Amino acid sequence: MVPAISGTLDAPKGVPILTISGAITNINAGEAAVFDRGMLEALGFESISTKTPWFDGVARFDGVRMDKLMEVVGARGKSVTAVALNDYVTTIPIDDFARFGVILALMRDGEYMSVRNKGPLFIVYPYDSDTELQSQIYFGRSAWQVAKLTVQ
Repeated sequence: MVPAISGTLDAPKGVPILTISGAITNINAGEAAVFDRGMLEALGFESISTKTPWFDGVARFDGVRMDKLMEVVGARGKSVTAVALNDYVTTIPIDDFARFGVILALMRDGEYMSVRNKGPLFIVYPYDSDTELQSQIYFGRSAWQVAKLTVQ
């Protein structure tokens, strides 16, 4: 786990790939929490194997549980707005994260995802686990190329 001491997180040692801001209590860069790939990996990976509208067949995604990430930054809100590198924006209820086991995936089928392949970060629901998740509501919340999360 990334240590949180007195409301601060360790600074990234590598290239930052995610910035979390808004209603959070644990920060490491101004008013935000900034993560490099190693910091996210240190939180531990979960896997989801599921069909998606974007890939053929079942794909395996590996990444950090979003509820765990929210805990690490001390999120104090009811929703998260994700902003992608391509300026796509979606707002997700924080309750979704624990309810469905949503992950912030760094890998698909054992390979790190490049920007060209929906990376470096992709919000993934376990779509096959519940028919409710097989709808435009949840597909729309599944942002790829995620760069920023804002907790409200």
